[in-house]
Amino acid sequence: MADAASGVSATEAPAFTKSRPFSAFERMVAWRYLRSRRKEAFISVIAGFSFIGIMLGVATLIIVMAVMNGFRTELISRILGINGHMIVQPIDTPLNDYAKLAERLSAVPGVTMAIPLVEGQTLASGTAGAGTGALVRGVRADDLAKMKAVSDHIKEGDLVGFATGGVAIGARMAESLGLSAGGQITLVAPEGDVTPLGVNPRVKTYTVSAVFEIGMSEYDASIIYMPLEEAQLYFNAEGIVQSIELFVSNPDDVDALRQPIEAAAERQIFVTDWRQRNRTFFSALEVERNVMFMILTLIVLVAALNIISGLIMLVKDKGSDIAILRTMGATSGAIMRIFFMTGAAIGTVGTFAGVLLGVIVCLNVESIRQFFSWISGTTLFNPELYFLSQLPADMNVGETVSVILMALALSFIATIFPAWRASKLDPVQALRYE
Repeated sequence: MADAASGVSATEAPAFTKSRPFSAFERMVAWRYLRSRRKEAFISVIAGFSFIGIMLGVATLIIVMAVMNGFRTELISRILGINGHMIVQPIDTPLNDYAKLAERLSAVPGVTMAIPLVEGQTLASGTAGAGTGALVRGVRADDLAKMKAVSDHIKEGDLVGFATGGVAIGARMAESLGLSAGGQITLVAPEGDVTPLGVNPRVKTYTVSAVFEIGMSEYDASIIYMPLEEAQLYFNAEGIVQSIELFVSNPDDVDALRQPIEAAAERQIFVTDWRQRNRTFFSALEVERNVMFMILTLIVLVAALNIISGLIMLVKDKGSDIAILRTMGATSGAIMRIFFMTGAAIGTVGTFAGVLLGVIVCLNVESIRQFFSWISGTTLFNPELYFLSQLPADMNVGETVSVILMALALSFIATIFPAWRASKLDPVQALRYE
């Protein structure tokens, strides 16, 4: 007797007893069950949807996690590019010896740069009359030249005029105020000159010597760099600074530098690092990333459940085939492995197809964003809302491997029950039902 579905003849019965688990014969039968036939079209449709579901689920997981990793990497690099990794502030007396203190701190092994800083809030306005809030950061000209996040991203003008009293502003601020290099920007500080009539706001006009574009819209729209001496005069802080920002070679190793920095200061200081100052922000990113991973895992889980339904229907349809295989000598383990390979093949191929799709999208995510923006006529991923000027994607090898293992595990687990049901099918009852 021959089985049309599996292509097994009675003369091949000894192969069951001699074959090893997952032998070529078992793989052949599993492959035949995967092939589409007219009477099994509905089952094939379910298998196809399972394949597509797993592929899209894995691809979505990889793309979303890569974009969120890219967000975190870009935000950290841009935030730490213009903000110090560690901030030294005085406890007892003002920082009037900031030049010598900065020199001592920069000599600490692991510290690459120490920048004395004066900060203050102002209202900035341009020639067009528009106004916006701004954060003025007073730094020395040499220190600003060493800040590569700014000096290497000058869009207009240069830093030559900065040392003689000019200011450097962000590209988005320049756009909103109608300014360019060489233009005049007016700053209004609420705490200005003291007069018999009270404190008058301080108003002063500066020449824009440079326009920079860091790539983080919040900074490009709000930060103004001013020479340190000019900022001290403008904010009534002659001879002192508010803090000293330290840039280190390894931002993740700031804890090990606390004691050497406190020793080099030779005075009472309060030290904070970038993790403390941005703890809420990065904690929110981490929570969002973990929740998104769990939510998107449900897509793969639903696709795996489709494998269960498809295999159960396949087992029901192949009842007579299973009975014939059992009467020819196939063990229940062989039947279970055949249907296990049938379902696992869908999950495996779908997983790796999803990985390939995810990698392709991640490598071209910015081009895809621009294409859909052009198609829809709207700005997708508006930098005004998402801080970054382009959509980042940073694939993590460990995360990608974990997604693959998770998808494969769900697919394999989903095949166990239908395969077990097939192995426990009674040949006599199956033939009588047929």
